[in-house]
Amino acid sequence: MKRILIVSAFLAGIALISCQNQAEKEEIIEEADTICATADSATYLTAIEEYLVDSIGKSYAQAQVCIPSYSVIAADESDSCNILVWGDYWVFNYNISGDTLKTASGGSHPGLMHVAFADGKYTITGFDQVEDGSKNQESAKRIFGNNYEKFQSINSDEKAREQVRAEQLAKAVKDRGLKVSLYQDFGWPAMPIPSQN
Repeated sequence: MKRILIVSAFLAGIALISCQNQAEKEEIIEEADTICATADSATYLTAIEEYLVDSIGKSYAQAQVCIPSYSVIAADESDSCNILVWGDYWVFNYNISGDTLKTASGGSHPGLMHVAFADGKYTITGFDQVEDGSKNQESAKRIFGNNYEKFQSINSDEKAREQVRAEQLAKAVKDRGLKVSLYQDFGWPAMPIPSQN
C-alpha cells in the first residue's frame, strides 16, 4: 500500500512539473509572437538598407559612401517574424567631391528579401534576385508573381525612380551629416539633393 502511495505521489509530481513546463513554453512562445507583432516596417526596412550596403554595395568598386535606393513593390507581413519584401533595389557607391556626391559604381538588384526576427532585431536570411541577361524576364515573373506588373511599372519609370532616389539620398545625407547638396552620375549634369528640415 505504501509503495502504491509513493508511486502515485511520484507520478502526480511528474504531471505537475510537465504541466508547469508546458505553461512556461506557451508563455515564451506568446512573448516571442508579441515581440514580432509589435515591430513596424521602418525596423525591417533598416535591415534591408544595411544588407544592400554591406552585402551588395561591397561587391562593386569601392567609394567613400554607399547609399541604396529602393521601392517596395509588396510585403507579406502575415508572419511578423519572417517577412517577405519584394522590391526594386538599387545600390550606389559615391565619392564626395566638394558639395557633390559623384557616382562611382552601383547597379540594380530587384528581387525578394527574406527578413527574419531573431535576438531582438531583423536580419536578411535570403535574397531571391532577378537574373541578368536572357533569364531576366522569366526570373522576374517567377519571383514577383502577382506583383510582376507593378514591378515592371515602377522599374521602367525612370523619372519616378530618380525622384525616389533623390528623396532617399536626402534622408541619408541628413542622417549621416554629409555636407553635400548635389549628386551626379557619370556623363550627366549634377542634380540637387532635396533639403530635409
